[in-house]
Amino acid sequence: MDEVQACGADRREDRRRAILDAAEALFLDQGFERTSLAAIVKCSGGSLATLYEHFSNKRGLLRAVLDRRRDENLDDHARLIDAAADPADALRALAHWIHDYFIDPRSVAMMRIMIGESLRDPQFARDLHRDVHLVHVHKLAEVFRRWTAEGKARFEDADAAAELYFATVMCNAELNAMLDAKSRDAVAASRAQIEWRLEPFLAYFLTP
Repeated sequence: MDEVQACGADRREDRRRAILDAAEALFLDQGFERTSLAAIVKCSGGSLATLYEHFSNKRGLLRAVLDRRRDENLDDHARLIDAAADPADALRALAHWIHDYFIDPRSVAMMRIMIGESLRDPQFARDLHRDVHLVHVHKLAEVFRRWTAEGKARFEDADAAAELYFATVMCNAELNAMLDAKSRDAVAASRAQIEWRLEPFLAYFLTP
């Protein structure tokens, strides 16, 4: 790729990012249904033609926003795991990250959008499960397989164990998000509950 092509690709990516930033901000502030494509274009400084070129329609734009959040989350998960002293510390740190992420107001607002659109369109829900949830599961399963190969754990079925891990740590976070239980005492109690729930998981799988 020559310099001119590289410059054009950079501008294209900048325009795409600006549209995504504007769409995410407006979706979270106004809701998906109440956000118009015209408002997104005005906020991003782009054009409707550019938006359609990149995302086809508003639903495609929502999926791109969710895919970007997924990729950012996966990067955060990888950094947490790599920085931990051992697998137990890694899984505890990841559990608390997931908990805090789910009770963040921006995440709660996005979850409401995801639930609403999933109820309206079952195929959207199936695609979201495949492209977001299962991607997280498979990435964690890769880590579990690596730890098993290194003799740090014994995950006979890494994918099933990853599903079990997420089910274990996400329950409290989702419940707290629905109940808006974000007081200091409620969060502390929820984090302690996650620690308690994790212990059998850690004791079983991290004993080589």
